[in-house]
Amino acid sequence: MNFSTAASRRAAFLGVVFLAAGLSACSSANPTGEFLASSGLGPTVAPRPDFVAQSRPQSLDYMTIGTSDPGRATSARTAAEVKAAEAELDAARARSLAAGTAAATLGGTPPPPPVASPAAAPKPAGKSKTP
Repeated sequence: MNFSTAASRRAAFLGVVFLAAGLSACSSANPTGEFLASSGLGPTVAPRPDFVAQSRPQSLDYMTIGTSDPGRATSARTAAEVKAAEAELDAARARSLAAGTAAATLGGTPPPPPVASPAAAPKPAGKSKTP
């Protein structure tokens, strides 16, 4: 195939553009997107509403890789506090069981007696088919 010089330049230019776009996508800033937005070729970004801007922090403090967890803000419970919490949960379980058995006895009436069906009426005497 015979390529013209203009076609090869165009292909090289597009290759460089795609390479630059791919490399810029990997960076934290997006110079290609910024260039397109500043030149008017990219999408227009609507400004954030006031309540959104006020409800979000200006900077997020993430823990960096390789640092240790700072630990809990509250201390662990003592053995006496654990026993008190267990006693509280046991009392709540006892109250729930008592309420459940009381509710079960409220609906514990015996079932009604079965309804007797009316006695079968005798069939009327009719002509028999035997001669």
